[in-house]
Amino acid sequence: MKTLIKTLLVLLISLTTSCQSDDDMGGGDPISQLPEATQTGAGTFGCLVNGEPFVDTSGNFNAFYQQVDGEFFFFVGGDDNVNGVSEIEIYANQIQLIENETYPLVADEAGSASGFIFYNNSAGTFATTDSNNNGQLTITRLDLEENIASGTFSFKVLNPDTNEIVSITDGRFDTFITQ
Repeated sequence: MKTLIKTLLVLLISLTTSCQSDDDMGGGDPISQLPEATQTGAGTFGCLVNGEPFVDTSGNFNAFYQQVDGEFFFFVGGDDNVNGVSEIEIYANQIQLIENETYPLVADEAGSASGFIFYNNSAGTFATTDSNNNGQLTITRLDLEENIASGTFSFKVLNPDTNEIVSITDGRFDTFITQ
């Protein structure tokens, strides 16, 4: 009888310690696993990569909005590792951003904004938005006195290795910027 009780107890402990909830395993609603869309300089960056959560949890990712020779440049990017994607970046090249405005993410050229993804491979493969695969960036807060930039984004790019479309959706960031 003692052996049976010990066996059942060991089995019960084994089952309860090895079981994880869907949330522990990354299950559940993917959007609920993203950081909230705040505007406080919370140090958050997240989006969905083909429906899977991509969240930079460092709180210390790179972001700037700078004026150089009369032109404005904006950059924000986050790191994670989802579906082979290791980094996602948004870049505005020679665009003065305005709060509550939406900008197309199309090309990496002067007067335009673009979205980039970098793949986790030794070849250093990356993909960027273009006229066929593009998106948008909305600046929800741009406070140059408090050095805070917040916004939302979504875009699509073509994976140059597989020719498959990678969809970045429900993107959001809220961070301090350098000027």
